[in-house]
Amino acid sequence: MCKFVTYKNNMAKNKKIQVEGKEITILFDNEKEYISLTDMLKAKDGDFFISDWLRNRNTVEYLGIWESVYNPDFNYGEFAIIKSQAGLNRYKLSVKEWVEKTNAIGLKATAGRYGGTYAHPDIAFEFGMWISPQFKVYLIKEFQRLKSEENDRLKLEWNLQRTLAKVNYHIHTDAIKENLIPQ
Repeated sequence: MCKFVTYKNNMAKNKKIQVEGKEITILFDNEKEYISLTDMLKAKDGDFFISDWLRNRNTVEYLGIWESVYNPDFNYGEFAIIKSQAGLNRYKLSVKEWVEKTNAIGLKATAGRYGGTYAHPDIAFEFGMWISPQFKVYLIKEFQRLKSEENDRLKLEWNLQRTLAKVNYHIHTDAIKENLIPQ
């Protein structure tokens, strides 16, 4: 059964959401958000890999269209080669190869202790559909809740800044009236 669960901070740059009992990391890089496909994959039963998703012709076409809309440096020549081979049994493609060959910005693979494969939310939602339609719905719902919380917090911060500016304005004008303007 699916549960609509929590959001919590993880260090300063990353956040985590819970979808169907699985903790999913949201990475912030260059003021852009990327959702962990590695964490999402843990929700899928069986031996599946991100490279299996990348071999799918529909996946490659979607990634190509997404990159053409959002990435002015996308390598269409390499994309055409990849697209022609996608779906063949013998064809394998890693995220690292995809990024290197096409100059893609929607997917990223990171190494190290907190490494994994991350995707722009649009792409992560598509990946969620590959996991299951139900998983995709709860992923989108939880991500929207996270964004709503962030917006509410930003509105509160903005209102607080506005109030402080108003109070400071009155303090400054009163000080000028009392100290600088002659009677």
